[in-house]
Amino acid sequence: MKPTLNASHDPALRSWVTSANVQGCDFPIQNLPFGRFSTSSDAFPRIGVAIGDQILDLRKAGLIDTDDMNALMAASPEKRAALRSLISQGLTQGSARESQWSAALVAQSAVTMHVPCRIGDYTDFYSSVHHATTVGKQFRPENPLLPNYKWVPIGYHGRASSIGVSGQSFKRPKGQTKAPDAATPSLGPSKRLDYELELGWFIGRGNAQGQSIDIGEADDHLYGVTLFNDWSARDVQGWEYQPLGPFLSKNFASTVSPWLVTLEALAPFRVPFERPSDDPQPLPYLDSAANRSHGAFSIFLEVLLQTATMREAGIPAARLSLTNTDRAAYWTPAQLVAHHTVNGCNLQSGDLLGSGTLSGPNEDEAGSLMELTTGGKRPVVLPNGETRTFLEDGDTLVMRGWCESEGAVRIGLGEVLGTVLPA
Repeated sequence: MKPTLNASHDPALRSWVTSANVQGCDFPIQNLPFGRFSTSSDAFPRIGVAIGDQILDLRKAGLIDTDDMNALMAASPEKRAALRSLISQGLTQGSARESQWSAALVAQSAVTMHVPCRIGDYTDFYSSVHHATTVGKQFRPENPLLPNYKWVPIGYHGRASSIGVSGQSFKRPKGQTKAPDAATPSLGPSKRLDYELELGWFIGRGNAQGQSIDIGEADDHLYGVTLFNDWSARDVQGWEYQPLGPFLSKNFASTVSPWLVTLEALAPFRVPFERPSDDPQPLPYLDSAANRSHGAFSIFLEVLLQTATMREAGIPAARLSLTNTDRAAYWTPAQLVAHHTVNGCNLQSGDLLGSGTLSGPNEDEAGSLMELTTGGKRPVVLPNGETRTFLEDGDTLVMRGWCESEGAVRIGLGEVLGTVLPA
C-alpha cells in the first residue's frame, strides 16, 4: 500500500494546544501517537493521544467507546485513518471542538504511562548488518557474518512478560558464565551488562494461522513503532547462545517507550530501500516494487548515559551515539512481517517485532556498548571523567528518536529510559 499524505500531515497545521506548536516538539499535531495512561483515580489505563505536553483522553472526548488499545490497533487501515483525521481536525487551531475537548486534556506530567498495548508475543530480529558484523567479530572472529544473514531476516522469540515501560528500573541479572581460563562455569551477577538500541514495530491486524502475509500487504498489518531497549547480559550470552541463541541473557528486562507513533504519521519519512549492488538481492517473497520505492524509514536514534555520580552532581546525560535507521537497517519492517508469516505463523494485534540493535557504519553510530568499547577493550570516557566499558549499578540509559525531513514537520518518538539496580 503506497503511503499517502493528507491534511493531517500539512506542515502549516497548528493546534489550539499551544505546546504542540513549539518548534522541535516531539508531539506536534502532525504526529498524534497513541498510548495508555492512568491517573490516581483510574482503575484501568485509558487510551490517549499525545499533543504537545498534554494527552487527549479519547474516550472522554467521545472518539472511542473502549479502553482496549489492541482492539483499536486491529481496526482496518481505513478506520485507523478516519480516527486520525477526526483527532487532527478537532485539535486544529480554530476547531469548534476546542471548548468540549479542553476538558478531555490531561498533562503528561500528571499521569502514569503504561506499556502502550497488551503485548502477546515478542520476536527480536537482527536487522543491522553493521551490528551483526561488529558483534560477530567478537564472538566468532574467524566467521563474523554467517552465510545466511544477507538472505534471511534472523530472529528469535523473546519474553513479552518482562517488557516494561520507560522509567523502568530492574535488578542486574544473574546467570551462568564461564571465563576463558576457568575449568568450570559459575553463577553470579552479570559483569558485562549492556543495552541495545532498537525500534519496536507493533502489529495491528493479525493473520490466520497457515495464512502468510504478502509483502505488499504487510503495511496493512503494521500499526506503528516505539523505541525499544533490549537489555543484554553479554557474558551470559557468550556462554549460552550456542547452539540455540539467546535465553537468560535477554529475558530479564526490556524497556519500551510509552507512545506508539503510527504508520500514518511516519508517511512523510519513508525512503527507498536499497541494497548494495554486490549483496544478494531479496528473494521474491521479500521483494516488491513498493518496498524498494518506500519500504524503509528515516528515523534518527540517539543514546545517552547518565551515571549515578553525574545525576547527583546535576550533570545531564551524555550522548554515546547517534544514527539513522536508513543507515542502520538491512531489512524493512514489511520484510520482517512477510518473513515471520511465510511459514503460516499467526501474528496477533499487539505482537512486537524488535528491529534488533540498530548500528550505523561508523564507530559513533554503534547501538551498544559491546560495539562502542570493542567488547570492553576501549572504555568510553564521560564528561565528568568517569569511564564505562559496560553498564554499572545506578546507570540510567536514555534513548530518543525523531523524524525530520525537508517539507515535513519534525515528529518525535519520545524517549525510553531505564535504570540499573544492584543484583
